[in-house]
Amino acid sequence: MPVPWFLLSLALGRSPIVLSLERLVGPQDATHCSPGLSCHLWDSDILCLPGDIVPAPGPVLAPTHLQTELVLRCRKETYCDLCVRVAVHLAVHGHWEEPEDEEKFGGAADPGVEEPRNASLQAQVVLSFQAYPTTRCVLLEVQVPAALVQFGQSVGSVVYDCFEAALGSEVRIWSYTQPRYEKELNLTQQLPALPWLNVSADGDNVHLVLNVSEEQHFGLSLYWNQVQGPPKPRWHKNLTGPQIITLNHTDLVPCLCIQVWPLEPDSVRTNICPFREDPHAHQNLWRAARLRLLTLQSWLLDAPCSLPAEAALCWQAPGGDPCQPLVPPLSWENVTVDKVLEFPLLKGHPNLCVQVNSWEKLQLQECLWADSLGPLKDDVLLLETRGPQDNRSLCALEPSGCTSLPSKASTRAARLGEYLLQDLQSGQCLQLWDDDLGALWACSMDKYIHKRWALLWLACLLFAAALSLILLLKKDHAKAAARGRAALLLYSADDSGFERLVGALASALCQLPLRVAVDLWSRREMSAQGLVAWFHAQRRQTLQEGGVVVLLFSPGAVALCSEWLQDGVSAPGAHGPHDSFRASLSCVLPDFLQGQAPGRYVGACFDRLLHPDSVPALFRTVPVFSLPSQLPDFLGALQQPRAPRPRRLQERAEQVSRALEPALDSYFHPPGTPAPGRGVGPGAGDGT
Repeated sequence: MPVPWFLLSLALGRSPIVLSLERLVGPQDATHCSPGLSCHLWDSDILCLPGDIVPAPGPVLAPTHLQTELVLRCRKETYCDLCVRVAVHLAVHGHWEEPEDEEKFGGAADPGVEEPRNASLQAQVVLSFQAYPTTRCVLLEVQVPAALVQFGQSVGSVVYDCFEAALGSEVRIWSYTQPRYEKELNLTQQLPALPWLNVSADGDNVHLVLNVSEEQHFGLSLYWNQVQGPPKPRWHKNLTGPQIITLNHTDLVPCLCIQVWPLEPDSVRTNICPFREDPHAHQNLWRAARLRLLTLQSWLLDAPCSLPAEAALCWQAPGGDPCQPLVPPLSWENVTVDKVLEFPLLKGHPNLCVQVNSWEKLQLQECLWADSLGPLKDDVLLLETRGPQDNRSLCALEPSGCTSLPSKASTRAARLGEYLLQDLQSGQCLQLWDDDLGALWACSMDKYIHKRWALLWLACLLFAAALSLILLLKKDHAKAAARGRAALLLYSADDSGFERLVGALASALCQLPLRVAVDLWSRREMSAQGLVAWFHAQRRQTLQEGGVVVLLFSPGAVALCSEWLQDGVSAPGAHGPHDSFRASLSCVLPDFLQGQAPGRYVGACFDRLLHPDSVPALFRTVPVFSLPSQLPDFLGALQQPRAPRPRRLQERAEQVSRALEPALDSYFHPPGTPAPGRGVGPGAGDGT
């Protein structure tokens, strides 16, 4: 498709030289040549078959130099295509055949045959032009007068107009003449790219910015350009401009190319491969490469792009030592991506691995046989080398090198050399590879672990088990201490202000090593289970864990206790639907009446709201503390049997007191009311 002239001008630059590109009008191809030569275009679309080089008798024309020039082929005044003009410079090679005897040619001359020296020299020039995804070949005929035919001298040039190509594409041109004298000339050229296709990086993402006009429909394709074989398509979409396409930086590889074209008939496609020299793209390529085992002897390398690489087998011993290449006796093999490579193995072994190098740097290592044969084994690899007259030598491959057997060295294989040789002779070793030059054997070392170490290992295991048990017990004890003692807080919901005061106390106790349960925080569970069921479950769990139940007395709670003690029942509906204190009395009173409350229950009330003497006598069989004045004693009663030091207990009491102070002030001095004098509050000391 013709490209608007303003886009071409932006792509080619603003210099007067570039903007003055020659314009060719019309779609026809043409040819012209240097003065003195005659030429014409024989065929503008032939098969690209270079053929064999056959020495021609006598002089021939041969291409000596290729030259290209960018021109414009315009179908309209403002719509042009970029076109590549190709000039082929020609020279004469070879000589006319000289007659051995003047008389021979003079006497036998045929008047109908022209003398060779007076004949013109004629040749066909083949031009091949390749720009992905198309290839074109044209045939030009050139005739050189006899006067210009001089051996080794240039005779001029022939020019072809022209090969159309997409902006930003890479083109390859080659040429040869017929009859042939030498191989063809070739030239590779990168054409300018359109300015509306840019590649930019932003952190881990790469953006393809296509600044095409609005409502312009175009196709965008990403593909892997392969040196051998057709391109591998990766992604394709038809889009409407402008667009920003985001790619993950880890997806970039050197052969990732971009193709863009307008969605119109016979449109020219623009191809760019912007990541060829990007070092991160080369790193991503090796990260994406994978080794895949096909059979026991065959495997291949999967990778998006072609790679210059070579591979060899190596032996990976347990323990983290580097894998040792088996070169010699095996050698490095060149690797082609997606092409099967074979190693002549007789048996597989989990310790056999494949190493892939590129430019003498290790890039990949995979123990392919470990996937089917299991983890690495504690085996020793023996390398057998065979020489003339059936001589052979053995060495054991170790991290320090290959230790000859037998040997007086201090390595493990040397100390067990005699046993390894016996195993080899008795057929207990596994043969992995064999040819005329040598063999590889894998010998197990499991049975050579000294039995005298068994008792020591057993003792170590018993010691480790005992130590683990002790640490586990200490950990459980520390965890229990860290979790703190369970405390169930029961109160009467006299009013919303008192509930806020109870919530402040519960929150302050949670900051200590206590696990507090209070109905304020369990309204959903209470609604689902019911008041009585919820209290029974909480009380049972708290007492089973060695916790304590806290009865927080208020004027309303004292009134409920008095009703129960007089009538044995409380009037239903006298308190709110979430008042668990009333529901709990049916279980709490039996514990007090049967003398089971001490050590399991604790009472408390607030200083200015209720005096401890106002609590019914039955409930004073357990300690009843006034808060916050008796906070240290109250907290001491809530702690585990191993109470903290007095200083630590005093610090905790001060912490709880500071947390309670705002709630107490808010309760006794509501906002908007004048604060009474110190020590005076509603119902202080009289239970009202």
